[in-house]
Amino acid sequence: MPNDHIHMVIKSEPKRCPSQTMQVIKIISARDFFKRYPSIKKKYFWGGKLWTQSFFVETIGNANEEVIRKYVRNQLKKWTHKNCGVSN
Repeated sequence: MPNDHIHMVIKSEPKRCPSQTMQVIKIISARDFFKRYPSIKKKYFWGGKLWTQSFFVETIGNANEEVIRKYVRNQLKKWTHKNCGVSN
């Protein structure tokens, strides 16, 4: 998996803005990660932060959701092939 970013497809309530959704995801995932791996937090995350403040959000709108989901699923496959010396 790429070590500098992740791709996700998320469905959220229309009344919640994308930045609020990302904030919740980052808070919950960081809390769970550090709960599972407390020694990693002490050794590598001296500031106690798993995520940076930055993120990119794109709404699907009228796009085909399945096409986007397929793109996200294929990111790991592409990265694996690239980093394992496998050509497509």
